[in-house]
Amino acid sequence: MKAALLFVVASLALASCAPAAKAPPATTARAPAPRVPMIEAVPPPRPLPVMPLVTGWMDQPATPGTWEYRRGPLGTIATFAADRPYGVVLVCPADAPGLVLFGVSISGPGERGVHIRTETADRPLRTRPGTDTGARMAMVEIAANDPLLDAMALSKGRFAVEVDGYAPLYLPSHAEVSRVIEDCR
Repeated sequence: MKAALLFVVASLALASCAPAAKAPPATTARAPAPRVPMIEAVPPPRPLPVMPLVTGWMDQPATPGTWEYRRGPLGTIATFAADRPYGVVLVCPADAPGLVLFGVSISGPGERGVHIRTETADRPLRTRPGTDTGARMAMVEIAANDPLLDAMALSKGRFAVEVDGYAPLYLPSHAEVSRVIEDCR
């Protein structure tokens, strides 16, 4: 019996030297790690070209060209020669005081719609075809006391002439315009 007791004590001694068995790890429900999406490097957008803000005809660049004033036996005339297919003329005829002829050089027969825009006035007109020194002119008769003429002469330095079928002209209100108008009054 001593031998059996010795065996039990030796077994217990050996068991106490052995490490204790670990409990199995507790399982925790972990969410799977999120997938990192593959993002390609996108270059920054190119800046848009700077465009001038155009809100109306007054913001348009002036039409290149110059006014000329002449006095002759048939009356006074102011002409604007533009780098366009047509130009503009204001005439105070000597034989018709109180009347200003406004003309645009055009090609082709028939009447044309002409729209004159100023800072304070805006008026559509119809031309009557005519000829002047071989060039085709479409003319509009305007009474010399018409407020449209004053608006053309004093319109913040410019007025617009739009002719059906042609690009608009943005003309300076130079002294030549005022001189022809005053000659007819």
